Amino acid sequence: MKMFPIRLLWRFKVFVLIGFMIGAAQIFLAYKLLRLPITGNETTEERDLNRRLYEKYVKKSSTGADGIILSVGDSDKRTADGTGRQGRDAKEGNPNQHILRLDELDFVPPCELTRKETVSAIHRAKSQSCKAKIVEIACEIQAGKFYPQRLPNYCPRGDHSPNRALGCFRDEKNFRILSGYYSTFKTNNSPEKCIRLCLQSGYPFAGVQYGYECFCGDELPKASAKLPDSSCNIKCPGDPKQACGGYFAINVYETGIRKFAAQSTEAVPRQADETVRIAFLLTLNGRAVRQVHRLLKALYSPRHYYYIHIDARQEYLYRELLKLEPKFPNIRLARKRFSSIWGGASLLQMLLSCMEYLLYESDWHWDFVLNLSESDFPLKTVDQLVTFLTANRGQNFVRNHGREVQRFIQKQGLDMTFVECDNRMWRIGDRPLPAGITIDGGSDWVCLSRDFARYVTGEGSAKQDELVRGLLRVFEYTILPAESFFHTSLRNSRFCHTYTNNNLHMTNWKRQLGCKCQYRHIVDWCGCSPNNFRTEDWERLQASQHKKLFFARKFEAAVNQAIVLQLEEWIFGPYPADYPNLHSYWQNVYHHEDTSTLADGALLNVAYSLLRTNARINSVQLYEPLRIREITHYFERDAYRGFLVRYEAMAQGETDPIELETWISPVVTAKVTRSTPLARRLIHLEVSTEYDEKEQLSRNFPRIIGTNAEPALIFRLAAPLESERLKGANATNFSLTVEWINPVGTIVASSHFTIEDNPNGPPHSFNHFLKGSKLKLPLAEGIWGARLLQGKVLLGATRFLAVASTFREANEQQVAAADGDDHERHTHRQIIPLRRGSSGANGATSKIRAKERKPSPVGHSGDRHDRNDRWQDAEDHPLQLDKLVEQFFTIRETCGAVGTFRADGKHQGQQFDDCKSTSWSSLATDPKSDIYVESETSN
Repeated sequence: MKMFPIRLLWRFKVFVLIGFMIGAAQIFLAYKLLRLPITGNETTEERDLNRRLYEKYVKKSSTGADGIILSVGDSDKRTADGTGRQGRDAKEGNPNQHILRLDELDFVPPCELTRKETVSAIHRAKSQSCKAKIVEIACEIQAGKFYPQRLPNYCPRGDHSPNRALGCFRDEKNFRILSGYYSTFKTNNSPEKCIRLCLQSGYPFAGVQYGYECFCGDELPKASAKLPDSSCNIKCPGDPKQACGGYFAINVYETGIRKFAAQSTEAVPRQADETVRIAFLLTLNGRAVRQVHRLLKALYSPRHYYYIHIDARQEYLYRELLKLEPKFPNIRLARKRFSSIWGGASLLQMLLSCMEYLLYESDWHWDFVLNLSESDFPLKTVDQLVTFLTANRGQNFVRNHGREVQRFIQKQGLDMTFVECDNRMWRIGDRPLPAGITIDGGSDWVCLSRDFARYVTGEGSAKQDELVRGLLRVFEYTILPAESFFHTSLRNSRFCHTYTNNNLHMTNWKRQLGCKCQYRHIVDWCGCSPNNFRTEDWERLQASQHKKLFFARKFEAAVNQAIVLQLEEWIFGPYPADYPNLHSYWQNVYHHEDTSTLADGALLNVAYSLLRTNARINSVQLYEPLRIREITHYFERDAYRGFLVRYEAMAQGETDPIELETWISPVVTAKVTRSTPLARRLIHLEVSTEYDEKEQLSRNFPRIIGTNAEPALIFRLAAPLESERLKGANATNFSLTVEWINPVGTIVASSHFTIEDNPNGPPHSFNHFLKGSKLKLPLAEGIWGARLLQGKVLLGATRFLAVASTFREANEQQVAAADGDDHERHTHRQIIPLRRGSSGANGATSKIRAKERKPSPVGHSGDRHDRNDRWQDAEDHPLQLDKLVEQFFTIRETCGAVGTFRADGKHQGQQFDDCKSTSWSSLATDPKSDIYVESETSN
């Protein structure tokens, strides 16, 4: 009988095992529930978002010749050294990953550096000066001499005292006494560590519980929850001499700051208030001079000031805007210019330098400084802005990130050191942030009072207080420093009561498109950027009418000018019906006076080729094309209409050149089969470069592809027809193939990929792109083909022309000697018979030509590849290039830009219209972007 229970248990062993597993699961779940974080960082899904993005977008090209792993590892959790990259490194097992190769340096490092990120940055840096800078900073950090360990907090704290113990309190799982933030420190928790964390996060109260738990909150615990001190009896793992709470018992402390609240704003000023003056600080980049003029027209008033900083590399924009100074005494360009990169520390240096000029060198008397870019545009009039700022004189307008501080710190990479050199931000390792202050941040678009601007720039001298000096050191080695420096200075200074959580901006965030790690080529990080507003976003802009928002961003006329026009008419009233060129936009892409920026050699080669063709077959045969002066993109109603080439030409028998401008449009080369339902939805197919994932377009508008550029196949699928949109149907994955065909008709690469098609999704088109990463560069010069297939079914095919990426100008002395003319005349004669492009491309072409002396092959697109699709011998290269270029571009019109005109407006000796009288020329009237016309009428 004694054995019966055992036998019975054995018979039901399966049920016993299941019961045991259920019990264990319940115990585990109960344990997890007791430790469930409120809003904290126990999970890592959001903690390392940028590190995972960096891994996703960079890992394919992250291992350089030095064998250093640049990307984040397979695990999202940090390793002991804080790099968060143990997974992949363990797999690689490279013994040299932490060894600095001294033979690459022309100096001796002052310390031994073994941190992986530091070694990687040193090896990847191009110049010795950059390598030396990284080494110097890394060694100082390693010695503990670089960053301030603690900074003072000058914000009035009321009756709050740092580290003051308030006692032991009863806590509840469902109603936490401190409910702001939660974290755990399993091995080193202590009151001091928890207080530092909560103070950094902006909470006035901190609490330790159950040994390793840390809570932060805004509200003082109720006296009714007070417990005897003996109830908090668990020793702290970081300091056994102190107690870190108990079981649902918490030791509470003051962090030393009071509860923070941003200031509210007034809408209407008092009658006695004097209206404020604004210093608009425009920080500009690019070549969109007409869009800048349009912005200035919307903002301009003689009462305010306009200080313009233009990136040091942008010669064209600087030259054009410098013309404003003689006309407008309240517009001035910065002479001290910076070359800033996305996320670079130099951006903060530039802003502070501009503020110093406005404060200490100019004689302008302003009350607020407000920074804008070429991508901003007002939502209201300047008068409305002045009324609002006058009612809130002395306030400082910044935008907070709106999330938990610790997550913001990690998302922004504020807990890491970045070094800017070689036009890149190099990540060299983790760092602790200074104790004693609250970290804040958000947007780098701000509106600051004169007093606060004076404070952060040094109160009129180079002697900032300890807080500002320390923050400048921290943010000099921080990615996106302008997004945090002003906020953190404001929160911890005597100006904390002027903090207004509104930067007066509406920003077009579409994070699914804007977080594509598009700046990985200049930053060891992945950040997000806002998208351009388009006409479909109009309702969002209209909704700002009754909000305290005065600007929106981003706008880019080359992407969508119609939304800018719509906004202008909404604010200032409609344009007249007969307003000239209202829907046209021009943007310069090349100017012969630029020296610091490298010209697009493929663009120049194509342009010169088309000018030769134009002179040969059109009405300009009496004029020899000489030097190209400018190339301009031309848009009409947000459609790319082509590029305009302005150039010097010499008439036969004349000694003085004239200027002409020729309009050239690209030709559509794609063919779609319409053979399948998917093929019938194919509405766009092209090969181009410079694909912008965020804006879903190619910025190579004329589709001129150099031999050193990596082409991409771009196609768009229309939404499924209503009959094809099956209710409840699942998303379909389509397996597609792209084949790349070289100029002799051979398939040299193919790529397979999958796209997802959701029949229940919104009815819009889908843009896709696939880079030709399998193609070896440089490309062979000539006509290439690309085919898009679904299985073996051809969906569509297109062709593109690969042109030499380098452009060789004529040697002026050789030309002068050959022609026997004076040197002065031939300073203009820079067009020459173009020779072959890169040696690699020509070598590849020569080998193919020698190997394949056979009849013209038929490509997989069904097109017959003729020998004329590729270069012939070097001596007839210009003629052959011209024949190929003609297949991809159409010469539209030519007008006279500068020269002698007859009384009827035509060029003397030729039938050229005056470019100013056309609707398409870059010299055509464009009053919407003419700030001079507007100022004359307003004054």
